[in-house]
Amino acid sequence: MPIYFVKSLEEDFATKTLKGKKKVVCQTVKEIVRTKTIKPNTKSFGRELRLACSILHKNYLKTYRPQGIIFQTADKPKYIFPFDLVVLSATNKIIVQYYRIKENLWAYYGNQLINGFERFIFKNFNEMVKIIFSPAIAWKRVNVFRKSHGYNALKKQKYKLVEYNEAIFYKPIRIKPIAVYGYRKETRKIAKRLGLPAFTSAKQFYLKQAAKPK
Repeated sequence: MPIYFVKSLEEDFATKTLKGKKKVVCQTVKEIVRTKTIKPNTKSFGRELRLACSILHKNYLKTYRPQGIIFQTADKPKYIFPFDLVVLSATNKIIVQYYRIKENLWAYYGNQLINGFERFIFKNFNEMVKIIFSPAIAWKRVNVFRKSHGYNALKKQKYKLVEYNEAIFYKPIRIKPIAVYGYRKETRKIAKRLGLPAFTSAKQFYLKQAAKPK
């Protein structure tokens, strides 16, 4: 099965970035599809500006946000994390619901990462799923790591943060747009304007592809 990536988008179907303490539009989905390019937009945890996407896999079908764009690319990620990078942040105050932090990202993303976080860096996705092949394994390992460094284990309510992976790029990537996803009615309207199919979720898209005759 081909490799499909996901870039989750905010409710207005755009990526955002921080300028000082203010969140501004980086790219709209229209611009992404027109240019067939996605630019780095995330600046957090003391790391350099980067693009964080997710790779769809039978065990990794959740997404950071409930809407976004599905695409393919020949560009290779610099590395892969088996979960949301926030679970490695040096704090016990980790919030799952994006709506609770989206207006205060500058403060929330100001934390550093726990020393030794590099052990969770994988060079490619196949290498990652050989070792951490499911969210359950990721959950167990990250909690052991956090506790060994003096931080609280994550509570069950935060399990969502290990249900998708993060593929990291440091440069703009060239893409082939495949589809958009989102549960709201306007998703279909946006998809029609872009000339792309629409799905209610990335999971629905993946399962449909997996069911096709080989």
